[in-house]
Amino acid sequence: MIADMKRRILIIQAHPDPRPERYCQALAAAYRAGAESGGHEVETLTVAELDFKLLRSEREWHEPPAPDIQRAQEAIAAADHLVFVFPLWMGTMPALLKAFLEQVLRPGFAFDDQAREGFGGKRLHGKSARTLVTMGMPGPVYRWFFGAHGYLYFKRNILNFCGIKPVRHCFAGLAAAKDGKGRQRWLQRVEKLGRDAR
Repeated sequence: MIADMKRRILIIQAHPDPRPERYCQALAAAYRAGAESGGHEVETLTVAELDFKLLRSEREWHEPPAPDIQRAQEAIAAADHLVFVFPLWMGTMPALLKAFLEQVLRPGFAFDDQAREGFGGKRLHGKSARTLVTMGMPGPVYRWFFGAHGYLYFKRNILNFCGIKPVRHCFAGLAAAKDGKGRQRWLQRVEKLGRDAR
């Protein structure tokens, strides 16, 4: 990427609790502040504030989505770079984010119908992504001991499947540490990532 290239960035803040004191909110705000200081165009989408239901059948997956999901699709389509911010729950993304992805990444929008049979286009090709994942354990423990399986599933089976590449990550470990020093370091690092649109 050219250093001075301005990008359209969509931050998808996906903590199930939308209260402003959540650390995911602070990370999303830090990324946004950095991106705006770098001259990038930024929009933030808060999943917990959207109105949508769980999909319960394949038939529902092919029906027109709810208005909030349609607006989310429009925001994703307009973006060059997607930033997903969420906490690690039971080794992977929270159920609310999974439900959102099932709603928003539908056939005809994110990929061709034939893609599930191994053929067909990936309709979100050309977009990149960053995941900012908070967790109670140290990030290296999640990566090396647990194999980061939840993140790898998200990267390969969802984002890459739709054509989104490259996908980079930050594992913001020890998010509940009492002294807060690690949190501050992560906020500074994330702000720089936003400035560079990475």
